[in-house]
Amino acid sequence: MRLEHFTTARLRAERLLRDHWPDLRLMDQDPVMMDHLGGPRDEAGTQAYLERNLAHWASYGFGIWILRDASSGVVAGRACVRHLQIEGRDEVEIGYGFLPAFWGRGLATEVARKCVAIGFEELQLMSLVALTTPQNRGSQHVLEKVGMTSEGIVDHDGVAFLLYRLHRKFPPGSGSPFST
Repeated sequence: MRLEHFTTARLRAERLLRDHWPDLRLMDQDPVMMDHLGGPRDEAGTQAYLERNLAHWASYGFGIWILRDASSGVVAGRACVRHLQIEGRDEVEIGYGFLPAFWGRGLATEVARKCVAIGFEELQLMSLVALTTPQNRGSQHVLEKVGMTSEGIVDHDGVAFLLYRLHRKFPPGSGSPFST
């Protein structure tokens, strides 16, 4: 399948598999990484996250990717293009999260652009969303850099998030400004 792997200038992405359990636990236990992603997860929380996202891959053929540093192969974080229910609406979300050692390098912008390209070019979607906490100014900046605009606060699983959206502004099949 064409979406199982992708690369950016500095990252290699691989489709989420059961074998990624240790990588997910590493990320889910990191309190700094998980501060804006709902807080650290216990083992049961990681298992539920893994199962939910494996089921998404089985249903849709896309979802969560584990991100590795392209030069060292070290796990850097994760990214996603996935369906998400937001206030009763089916949306397709882009998302990313990095271990703190990989912060401040522009990697979030790099992978967010790639996720937008996947959504618009590969999946031919007309709109993409992203969620971030109101206090996560860094993520808001990344989303704005890739062209997303805030639509205000939404409730997702009992938590208040800022909803960002980007509408397709080019005809399907014509490429996009996000191509790499």
